[in-house]
Amino acid sequence: MTEFFTMEAYEAAADAIRQRATLKPRVGLILGSGLSSLAESVTDAVRVPFSDIPHFPVSTVQGHHGQLVIGHLEGQPVVVMQGRVHFYEGYSMAQITLPIRVMKLLGVETLIVTNAAGGLNLNYVPGEVMIVRDHLNLLGMAGWSPLRGPNLEAFGPRFPDTNDAYTPALRELARKVAIDAGVPYHRGVYICLAGPNFESPADVRFLRTIGADAVGMSTVPEVITARHAGMQVLGLSGITNTLCGEEGAPPPNHEEVLEAGAILVPRLETIIRGVLRALAEG
Repeated sequence: MTEFFTMEAYEAAADAIRQRATLKPRVGLILGSGLSSLAESVTDAVRVPFSDIPHFPVSTVQGHHGQLVIGHLEGQPVVVMQGRVHFYEGYSMAQITLPIRVMKLLGVETLIVTNAAGGLNLNYVPGEVMIVRDHLNLLGMAGWSPLRGPNLEAFGPRFPDTNDAYTPALRELARKVAIDAGVPYHRGVYICLAGPNFESPADVRFLRTIGADAVGMSTVPEVITARHAGMQVLGLSGITNTLCGEEGAPPPNHEEVLEAGAILVPRLETIIRGVLRALAEG
């Protein structure tokens, strides 16, 4: 397991992608559990398996295809991560976030990151979208920061701030798209846990108490790395189930997450496409 990468490693990964695709993407997309079908809509697409890219981690989770798709979507040159890797798969924070820094080297200015999340806020209903307005970095508080180790000044400063980690203008744009399209949405706080186990009832009550609206096992390390590198960020959580925090409640499972994608995919796709169109027009 690689704890840290040098700039040469990031450049090697970026060069391998450039040899397969000459397009310079402006927007990067990370598609989470059950949400990868949007990548099939990319036109003039070049597909690069993660396994063909030096140093790239390879996804081991059902529903994560494990390839980059480079092309155009709604008039924007994009690079799409069709699937992602997670801390619970045994990868280091450096490995999890390597794709973000490679995207930066490829020219990405804006990152749109999606995830499947459990609803902690009791007002949330499965199938709704949460526009992430902030996060709780529980992994980072425990010492597992993606910025741990030698700082590469070429990407960003040693001590970056995370005020407005999720770009306000993009959040507002996503909100307007959701309203115009009639997509049910909320604005809330996402918390990242290590996983892979789902939360106990006591976990749920604690997470709700400290201010989290939705919980998942990804996104926050990627967002911190993107903001460190100066990218604008939009985070979208698909609510797959509601966690009541009561003993004896039906347990969540990965199949449930994938099934909820049938409702969430068109809703998330509508928001993402609308945001991309607006960025292209702007």
